[in-house]
Amino acid sequence: MSLVSLVKANHYSQFKTAIEKSIDLIGFSFRSNLQKIAVKPNMCYYWDYSTGETTDPKFVAGLVDFLRENVSSNLEICVVESDASAMKCRYSFRLLGYEKMAKEKKVKLVNLSEDSSEETEVKTGNRSYTFLLPNTIKNADLLINVPKIKYMMNVKISCALKNIYGCNPHPEKFEYHPHLNEAIVGLNKIMKPDLCLVDAIIVRGKHTKKLGLVMASTDPVAIDSAAARIVGLNPKKIDHVVLAEKVGLGKMRYKTVGEGIEYFAQHFPRKNTRDKVWSNIAYFGLSALKKLGRDILFY
Repeated sequence: MSLVSLVKANHYSQFKTAIEKSIDLIGFSFRSNLQKIAVKPNMCYYWDYSTGETTDPKFVAGLVDFLRENVSSNLEICVVESDASAMKCRYSFRLLGYEKMAKEKKVKLVNLSEDSSEETEVKTGNRSYTFLLPNTIKNADLLINVPKIKYMMNVKISCALKNIYGCNPHPEKFEYHPHLNEAIVGLNKIMKPDLCLVDAIIVRGKHTKKLGLVMASTDPVAIDSAAARIVGLNPKKIDHVVLAEKVGLGKMRYKTVGEGIEYFAQHFPRKNTRDKVWSNIAYFGLSALKKLGRDILFY
């Protein structure tokens, strides 16, 4: 059974303290010889952090300050993301405030789609993949995953496991959507995070809301299972979470420490059954339109 910490934080001035407390609660200790750390926030699109869709750069800044003060002032810290089908890092780094943060905190921004990489084979379920493993992640002494908690139409929830999917350097990520659950797990097998730290200060559920939550765990399956409970989903019915446990990436059974999970589950802006039905209709409709567009384009 893995530990998942829950800590309250309502203002950016509290971020570093909340991060430190959440890490202490799970008993995580940093190795003394750390030199290179890769940090993967959620920058899935050009939505500002205030929407609840992307990781707040001030949250990452608080993490950087914590690392420099508690691990080493000489750490080489890289904030990483990759291009996606409808998002380019050169724009998102600037629009979402990461260029400014990186300059102030003296960290490096890395577009994994432009990073040197090597082909890595991995098998998940009945599928085999050849993914590109970016050298920035391969050579990091520590990978810290900093996701958001969100509903995701095709895989039900986006949190720690789904955020690592964004480390895939291949920009045309829609190609993996027909078997997205297996692809998510496959990428986590070759790029498993050492620490997961969830920015749930502002969340996006049925609507955007300030939840004031920081979560931490070394187990991405456990933290996703706790996140599922907060948003009102059963983790046993989330395919990529079930598959991740099956292949040994973590355990769905967890123990919370810190604040009680019930408070956050009560205050998360959950979708009701009607909302979920309309979301599914919209997803399948958009998927059909995308397929039709590709078929016409390549006819």
